[in-house]
Amino acid sequence: MHFPLKKIVAATLFAASLSAVATPAFANLTEQQNAAILKSFSETSVTDFRGFLGTLAKDDLAKTADAGPAISAFLDNKTLSADQENEINRLLGLYTRIKYGKAALETLRELVEIPTFNVDGVPQYKNPEFLKIAGKIQDLAQSFNLNFRNIDNRVYEISLEGPGDEVVGIHAHADVVPVTPENWVLKDGTRLDPFKVTLIGDRMYGRGTEDDKNGIVVALYAMKVIKEEKLPLARTFKLLVDTTEETSGDAIPYYFEHNPTPQYNLALDGGYPVVIAEKGYGTVMASFPVRKGEGKGAEIISMTGGMATNQIPSVSVATLVSDTPVELAASLQKAGADYAKANGGDFEVTATVVGKDVKLTVTGVSAHSSEPQAGVNPVARMLELIHSVDGKIALKHNHITDAARYASDNWGLDYLGGKLGVGFADEFMGPLTTSLTFVGLDDKAFKLAVNLRIPKGKSPETLKAQIADKLSAWDKTSKINVGFTYSVAAPMYRNPEGEWVKALLAVATENLGMEHTFGTSAGATSVHELPNGVQFGLARPEVKYTGHTDGEFKTVDQFLLDLQIVTEMMGRVGQLPKL
Repeated sequence: MHFPLKKIVAATLFAASLSAVATPAFANLTEQQNAAILKSFSETSVTDFRGFLGTLAKDDLAKTADAGPAISAFLDNKTLSADQENEINRLLGLYTRIKYGKAALETLRELVEIPTFNVDGVPQYKNPEFLKIAGKIQDLAQSFNLNFRNIDNRVYEISLEGPGDEVVGIHAHADVVPVTPENWVLKDGTRLDPFKVTLIGDRMYGRGTEDDKNGIVVALYAMKVIKEEKLPLARTFKLLVDTTEETSGDAIPYYFEHNPTPQYNLALDGGYPVVIAEKGYGTVMASFPVRKGEGKGAEIISMTGGMATNQIPSVSVATLVSDTPVELAASLQKAGADYAKANGGDFEVTATVVGKDVKLTVTGVSAHSSEPQAGVNPVARMLELIHSVDGKIALKHNHITDAARYASDNWGLDYLGGKLGVGFADEFMGPLTTSLTFVGLDDKAFKLAVNLRIPKGKSPETLKAQIADKLSAWDKTSKINVGFTYSVAAPMYRNPEGEWVKALLAVATENLGMEHTFGTSAGATSVHELPNGVQFGLARPEVKYTGHTDGEFKTVDQFLLDLQIVTEMMGRVGQLPKL
């Protein structure tokens, strides 16, 4: 375990339109049948699941969906075939979406408004915001007649009890990555509050809407429906809400020091349909001791970047002091424009005079660090730009120019480890990725992190040694005072077997119109080292993931579809005679 962060799916999956998908199972409903049922019912027109089925049975919709026999058998309390059980659970998902969709959206809004990000010097379990969200989740769980336990404010456990000893762990997390509020601005100039859900069109903007408070909400409501409808269960579900997934990753291990480990585990914190492989997570942290500027010219006194190692920001800003700020800004503006043009033209460089300072800004596209190809990294571009103008524009040499030289010489704009000569790839899991992310400056040092996502193919020890040898050789040649620390963890790869994984794959692919095949993820979730651990959504691999980005959002339609899918999944997996 101990994986700070994760994730977006870089799965080798291709989506087909729902209307084009064949119907291999009786449980499958076409896109049109789904839409017709959703249109025919509203939150106020349904009271309970059996009533919903009874109304549906009287409608031509049941005949169209071939669900009539299954509905009749269920309402008559007859033994259902496996196919009929699947049909009923498909309809259970639709019922939950209709009955509780609006309530679930409101719950998501309430959770997003609690700013549960890491505060330096304050453990998550002592952070008042985590105490607040723990109370909110407890109130919800207890109002849903679900068992709630708060394990020392590290993990919140919500249980849906079934007979027997088998437990399926469902993993989600309450913590979010930090925000830079000034970067939450849409292209039309609309400013967003990261900790309020702002609905624009179908998009719900807000930190945690995609990663991962949505997962908490849909799981809670799925458990609520199964509980209140007294649906049969062959085993227990435990929703485990992590509080340190985005930071130290120590909450889940703490939980398992004091509680038994579920035999089956799935994370609602990755990708659809079922992800069986996760890249390992690593960090190369370079620390450049603060030193007084040497030489003549302007001096760079600060630089911003990602606030977490797993976060590629949209903007990086360097502040320079100069005796001639107007002339410096003009020189940097021209150099920046030339640099942007020579390197793809998909980012913007501006230099402006602010008082006696010059603000050099590189604007790219934010992304999760596990998917650098989805963004345009302004940190890498800022550092390489600084190094490229050094000597052409007079700059004093200090810790930030040291870092720029290091970044340019060893990493550059390549995010595949090619410049350093450590790149490799696995046919299924994809390539090693290397992203310049976190930037930190205090009185002692300027710190710069490279985030690694590691497929199978090299052992962590081999990769760490290769990187360390190359950086050590560079350090000796450059004679720059820098310290390195390394963390490199192994990837997860599973060959899943069993009826439960077949059920997961069927539920996701049938509802989403996806190819019936397993996927791989660019990062680690909390199930990385747990038995039978897989990802089950809630991101679609063909859609850009917005978690960790400026302007994170989830669409209303996808959120409601997630609620539908997770409910069906729990009903189906909960009833399987054998997993």
